[in-house]
Amino acid sequence: MMPFPFEISATEGRARTGVLKTARGDIRTPAFMPVGTAATVKAMTVDQVKATGADIILGNTYHLMLRPGPERMERLGGLHKFMGWDKPILTDSGGFQVMSLAGISKVKEEAVTFSSHIDGSKHVLTPERSIEIQADRIGADISMQLDQCVSWPAERDAAQKAMELSIRWGARSKARFGEREHQALFGIQQGSTFEDLRRQSSDQLQEIGFDGYAIGGLAVGEGHQAMCEVLDYAPEMLPADRPRYLMGVGKPIDLVEAVWRGVDMFDCVLPTRAGRHGQAWTWDGPLNLKNARFAEDQNPLDPAIDGPSSQYSKAYLHHLIRADEILGKVLLSWHNIAFYQALTAAMRAAISEGRFEQFRRDFHARHTSN
Repeated sequence: MMPFPFEISATEGRARTGVLKTARGDIRTPAFMPVGTAATVKAMTVDQVKATGADIILGNTYHLMLRPGPERMERLGGLHKFMGWDKPILTDSGGFQVMSLAGISKVKEEAVTFSSHIDGSKHVLTPERSIEIQADRIGADISMQLDQCVSWPAERDAAQKAMELSIRWGARSKARFGEREHQALFGIQQGSTFEDLRRQSSDQLQEIGFDGYAIGGLAVGEGHQAMCEVLDYAPEMLPADRPRYLMGVGKPIDLVEAVWRGVDMFDCVLPTRAGRHGQAWTWDGPLNLKNARFAEDQNPLDPAIDGPSSQYSKAYLHHLIRADEILGKVLLSWHNIAFYQALTAAMRAAISEGRFEQFRRDFHARHTSN
């Protein structure tokens, strides 16, 4: 039995909206999880993150195991107390780093071995150790199984071997996690862009039995169209009564298209990373505040987004970014997280009111025209 009830309140086509009820609060779906890689959503305080409407954030197991370290974090009361966040936290397992840090990692049946990108020290991450760090040391509300993600484009043989290893690691992750009353464990569907491999992954994950299911192996360079083609079938392979989480995605248009295809949860570093580099997301698409055309633009960034950036002109934000002032990075990061939360709130309302298809068309039209 799932420790957190998942209640779907409305559907339109394959899109759905509902609530995942956790011990630390409700997660309204569709949900976007700001990424707090190293126990912080970059350039933001926890109160600022809460003010945007975020119900949950994501922590990164790989980075947290390197510093401050899982045992130290446990001694300090776990990640919630450590960073002052009292709402739900989901942690990734470190599997993505298996791919992204391929030059300093080695994958074997038993474990993945890392060389730290910080000091070169050696670390061994087994499925069991990943769960220990996430659930027992960090104290995550939702932990992810350890998996192997392949880069794109992927040869079929490589995609199949990684998927099969992820299944075996999923079974080991579940055995270590066991059954818990106030914590959940999600399995991760793999298989790159091969439909039959994703079907096999989904079937075997459900035999193991998880509290929720993620769609992994996307947002690795395949592009929007290829991602959508996989999402045409991948979400429906997973149980309808459990949350479906698309890992590492993405741009606003990616979220809209994924929700249309039945996805409930998302995370991505894009909002804060873009903000730190002078890019702001708006209902009419992204704006590059470095651009000289904003130098004397006295209009607010996006009056429809409730946040501190709305009280400043584009000219002032342009100045801050061009002068490399910290405040510019803070304001744009805050704005972008607020925009993503406004987007998911608008999608929840549209699905509830049976007008999500119109919302999707209007969103496409505005972004295409701009």
